[in-house]
Amino acid sequence: MVIPVVLGLGSNKGDSRSILEGAVEVLQRDVLKNLRCSNFIETEPMGLKDQRWFLNAAVAGDFSQGGPHDLLDLIHRIEATFGRDRSKERRWGERTLDIDILLFGSLIVSEPPVLEIPHPRLRERPFALIPLLQLLPDAVDPSTGESYKTVLERLHHCVYHISDYL
Repeated sequence: MVIPVVLGLGSNKGDSRSILEGAVEVLQRDVLKNLRCSNFIETEPMGLKDQRWFLNAAVAGDFSQGGPHDLLDLIHRIEATFGRDRSKERRWGERTLDIDILLFGSLIVSEPPVLEIPHPRLRERPFALIPLLQLLPDAVDPSTGESYKTVLERLHHCVYHISDYL
């Protein structure tokens, strides 16, 4: 079975542009067919402010190698190959590569803290919504049926000029 997925990517440690470009290449080669990548956007970190800004993007493509846990295992291995060591990082802190499953078709998974789809904080994160909407402008939250474009427009703390990105 082929499932359309959207992944969010971020990096603020090391050469973030090269890391994201490398991750996109690995995802395209080994994980997702028909991969499309959003623009890269630089965003202020949420939570901990004593770190570099992030470079963020999203990729969308077709996954045919199993279910959401299989995808999670693959992306954790990819993060590790780019130097991420979850045991040595602070929550919401610096990272060489972070890959989140934003959407896995219209599947809803609630297995905290291991796996939640759609991503549990997607509706609060312009840095994830903007790249997602570049790829899928009509995307809707499978939990609520609400368009992610409407969700983004409602975010009052959004410091981005949305029209600059979509």
